[in-house]
Amino acid sequence: MKPHRPRSASQIADIANSLVDPILAKRSGISTSLLNAWEEIAGESYAAFSRPESINWPRRNEGMEDGSFRPGALTIACEGARVLFLTHAKDELIHRVNGFFGFIAIDRIRIVQKPIQPQNARHKAPPQLTLAEKKTLERKLEGIESDDLKRAIMRLGTGILDEKRKKATKR
Repeated sequence: MKPHRPRSASQIADIANSLVDPILAKRSGISTSLLNAWEEIAGESYAAFSRPESINWPRRNEGMEDGSFRPGALTIACEGARVLFLTHAKDELIHRVNGFFGFIAIDRIRIVQKPIQPQNARHKAPPQLTLAEKKTLERKLEGIESDDLKRAIMRLGTGILDEKRKKATKR
């Protein structure tokens, strides 16, 4: 016997987006579809360190006597010194965002520098040392009195040994 499925089955993401979109539109002028498509719009190299924050639309009576539509300004959050790279790509990003919307939705980009969490960030497990590697590293750190410093150097050493192991297996 087949399980009963409603004829109007929807994906949870579609339902959630329909609930969240009006709130996002009201607070930041942005939609979940833009947030979800940001990696495609910005490209993998820019999406890794940036994300759209808001679209500021001009007020209806602000310089528009005829009531025509005026494009808005997209605010993008970007990490650290990478702002420079994003600044150079502003024109291309404006073109891509407008292509996504299908009309000239924005005519300028404002970049704010702040740390961001990549959307699809996966926290990888910390590297593990073999018992012999761990003992060797601990022996080298015996003269250090500060426990905090010892732990920090131990993490650094673990990372370095893990990288060396990865390079050796690639050869």
